[in-house]
Amino acid sequence: MNKAIIFDMDGVICHTNPYHSIAFKEFFAKRNLFPTEKEFALHMYGKSNSYILSHFLGRKIEGQELLELEDEKESLFRTIYKDQIIPINGFMDFFDSLKSAGLLTGVGTSAPFANLELIAGSLGLIERMESILASEHVSKHKPDPEVYLKSADQLKVRPDACVVFEDSFSGVTAAKNAGMKVVGVLSSHTKEELPICDLYIQDFYEINVNSILRLLE
Repeated sequence: MNKAIIFDMDGVICHTNPYHSIAFKEFFAKRNLFPTEKEFALHMYGKSNSYILSHFLGRKIEGQELLELEDEKESLFRTIYKDQIIPINGFMDFFDSLKSAGLLTGVGTSAPFANLELIAGSLGLIERMESILASEHVSKHKPDPEVYLKSADQLKVRPDACVVFEDSFSGVTAAKNAGMKVVGVLSSHTKEELPICDLYIQDFYEINVNSILRLLE
């Protein structure tokens, strides 16, 4: 049976949340809104832009307005982050070990493809992964399992042959809803703030290929 490892991106491959906070603060400040870090923790990390914008602007943001506001905010993020792209400790060595072991890999993110291209492209991951999915590639966002079920389909593996690395409540929920094993990356939340995961790590020095294979036995 083929086995696959699927990564969320923000908070999993790179610890981008502080930079998303900066971008959103600039974005909202232009509109005389000043969310706190606590509000961001509750209503930004791991959420889709549709949810975030609708929540903080206090009305449903959709259609063309969503596209325009999302582009404004994500352009701010890419400008702020483009010279700060550093993977979470141990990620690249861990990823190399997965490929050496012949495991399939993919990324499934709620971020737009331009962000994925910036981050995964800069780290040389896109050409080494067998599935690349961003927000444009799904119609339903996490906690809906669509992005992970679609990833399994692209990787040509059963959902129960996949391990997902996630850092947010909605992301862990999406992976569990897809019937996959989940490793919680504690970059943004504590264990208590996430649904129950199969394993938890602070960084990728705390896990290896054998740990992953045991989850899939």
